[in-house]
Amino acid sequence: MGEFDLIARYFKRPPRHAAVGVGDDCALWQPTPGSQLAISCDMLVQGRHFFADVNPHSLGHKALAVNLSDLAACGAKPLAFTLALALPEVNEPWLADFARGLFELADAFDCELIGGDTTCGPLNICITVFGEVPVVNGRSLALLRSGAKAGDDLYVSGSLGDARLALSVRQGKLTVPVDVLTAARARLDWPAPRVALGLALRGIATAAIDISDGLIGDLGHILESSGVGARVRVDQVVKTIACCAQTTKPKNQAGADLVLEDWRALALCGGDDYELLFTAPPRHRAAVAAAALASQTPVHCIGHIEAGAGLRLVDDQGLALPDHYASFDHFA
Repeated sequence: MGEFDLIARYFKRPPRHAAVGVGDDCALWQPTPGSQLAISCDMLVQGRHFFADVNPHSLGHKALAVNLSDLAACGAKPLAFTLALALPEVNEPWLADFARGLFELADAFDCELIGGDTTCGPLNICITVFGEVPVVNGRSLALLRSGAKAGDDLYVSGSLGDARLALSVRQGKLTVPVDVLTAARARLDWPAPRVALGLALRGIATAAIDISDGLIGDLGHILESSGVGARVRVDQVVKTIACCAQTTKPKNQAGADLVLEDWRALALCGGDDYELLFTAPPRHRAAVAAAALASQTPVHCIGHIEAGAGLRLVDDQGLALPDHYASFDHFA
């Protein structure tokens, strides 16, 4: 099967919203009047972002989900995406499952594939996603990293650390019961982009980011962009970990139950959560609760923004914790 046959069989669809979609040198898209385009790009590389034996159905889902998560953090409505795909060979059953996972999620968010590229090489998936954000009275409603203010509450959606727990099991660092692993693997392989919450937070949140590399690192981007600091109640973050609620706990390589410090590291440093981390003033607490309810997304207040630069970690008693946690960095 040649390159263009591959595209036609697995990825070409009739345009729905695009003026011109897959099949020309460029796609054509007409933006909605009074809106800004929101654009994000993410790459998934075999051996770095996923294992060679990954389920292609879940990989297709995740490849798009991580991009939709960026749109969610910006408060943008998904519109369309492009796909650049490098394949070591043409494996038709693999391609069919990958395309199925990709388009199931795309259709769920009415996000249209409008172009891209294919080539032969090590497995590599690069998606560029496009969304839109309204501009009202000359002011964009986009959520950015730079709007956090001293006194704002600090929130996180969903749960943190479960995906990292699943990865640690795969790496042989932890052992867990089957039911715990099943739940954790779902968080790692099938992330749920919080698009509905991002849209509901427009005009409420002051800053937002999605958590892809770990809470510590991604919160640092908000603090740096906004010129503020933060105080985080670490054990409130730990309580979001779904696996904490299991009666049978994970064990480390030595066969011992995980201690509180292990749970803290999972919650603060684990990546692949794709939850939203955002700030909002205390006067908007009721509005945040309403946005969480409307989007059917659990939201937890885990701290607040402070005027002084830096990140301060405290336990449930308010006592300072050592700042020796680090998020994932591809080049560290």
